[in-house]
Amino acid sequence: MKTILIPTDFSENSAHVAEYGYKFARQIQSNIILCNAFIVPVEVPQGSMIAWPIYELDEIIESCENDVNKLKKKLEQQHLTGFQPSIICSNEAGALQDVVSELVAKHDIGTVIIGTHGGNGLSGFILGNHSRRMIDNTTKPLMLIPPGTKYSPIKKIAFATDMENMSDDLDAIFELINYARYFNAEILLTYVDNKSYHTDKFKKDMQELLTSLSNKANYPLIYYRLVKSRSTESGLDWLCEHGQVDVLAMVHRPHNFLDAIISGSHTQKMANHITIPLLVFPSNK
Repeated sequence: MKTILIPTDFSENSAHVAEYGYKFARQIQSNIILCNAFIVPVEVPQGSMIAWPIYELDEIIESCENDVNKLKKKLEQQHLTGFQPSIICSNEAGALQDVVSELVAKHDIGTVIIGTHGGNGLSGFILGNHSRRMIDNTTKPLMLIPPGTKYSPIKKIAFATDMENMSDDLDAIFELINYARYFNAEILLTYVDNKSYHTDKFKKDMQELLTSLSNKANYPLIYYRLVKSRSTESGLDWLCEHGQVDVLAMVHRPHNFLDAIISGSHTQKMANHITIPLLVFPSNK
């Protein structure tokens, strides 16, 4: 399995995310890169921002290096038996999404794991618009961990599909199967609609899709569920609360510019309040 990238800002929530990511890495036998991104102000002529003195900048870099190494040692001391992920520490100057993009380009990254902050989207080092940038710009699967999420082996993963971009969805499903194999987890293809039933042709087409997926991937634990709801978000919320789902997976498809400013994608809306891990796959389109 490829390396897992875990950004951290040393907050309590990001430390919790790192612990979750470490346990996840042990389960799928992946190594880890712990990264911290920090911003270095530059002097702007006739501006109010003043450049940091060199000695102060050196102290900040040294402090970040000490903190990320402390976190590394804390993770390594939790489990002394079984698979032990190798942990590389990285401190880089720059915006988080830029630092993550550079590390993804340099290393064989399989998954990026970051935290959410309840109803306020992603927290700490990625407040506000940074959350959308992370989701919009990711080229690798992005796992969002809500605060307080306790790690447990994954038994059921719901994959939300709109049945309109199946070629895109199929690529993500095949990649999702690679995760599911480590846990022997069920994959539940979920379609949200305001109808409580579908035509016989729709059911037949869905069954053929499931059979094709199972045969091509050699993974039989793939099922289908229709969730009746007036909106995608409310239907997925109901499924996460009542469907005994451990992880929700989605393909992020950016909307047009105006719609993105007003409301954001389904993925971004779910990221703002979801209470279970959300696994986001980038769209190929």
